[in-house]
Amino acid sequence: MEDQKMASRVFTRLTTKDSALLVCDLQEKFSYRWTFRQTIIKFPEVVTVAARLVAAATTLESIYCNRVIIKMPIIGTEQYPKGLGHLVPELNLPEKTPIFDKTKFSMCIPPVEQLLSPTPKSVILCGIEAHVCVLQTTLDLLEKGITVHVVADATSSRSAVDRAFAFKQMEKAGAILTTSECVILGLCGGADHPKFKQV
Repeated sequence: MEDQKMASRVFTRLTTKDSALLVCDLQEKFSYRWTFRQTIIKFPEVVTVAARLVAAATTLESIYCNRVIIKMPIIGTEQYPKGLGHLVPELNLPEKTPIFDKTKFSMCIPPVEQLLSPTPKSVILCGIEAHVCVLQTTLDLLEKGITVHVVADATSSRSAVDRAFAFKQMEKAGAILTTSECVILGLCGGADHPKFKQV
């Protein structure tokens, strides 16, 4: 029975109507512009890729019953913003994107859980740090039966060792390690998507 659950989790396809994008703690004080212990590995590249995911989630849409346009939810969090700053502007989040402060490592705090109701089949997850907030978010979402697609090229840590072993832990727990290209093209479904050229 457990194997069947795992199989269904692993092979869940991404669709805009059944997925949400979670952007975890890509904050100003972790960037190259600040000196905070050691900066996040490839932070500018991670932000660029995360911004591409945001743009795709904003652009792509599903038509339901030939008339209802469904946009993918985007949710952001900021870990202790008083000390670590806000999400970097380069993410180009839509103006009304819900962004929540937190001190818990996981993004699964009450206001985020409320926005994830009804529960999506899949969550696309990116951000920092891989071995702390992203890992804890992944474990919480998996426990809720949600398929988690961790976007490796949009997720990082200050330490390469922490990042590598975080990915191992998440994959072993049941998350899908993927790339931004794989996610975006999967959401498009084909070159015949009307907005394929925009993403």
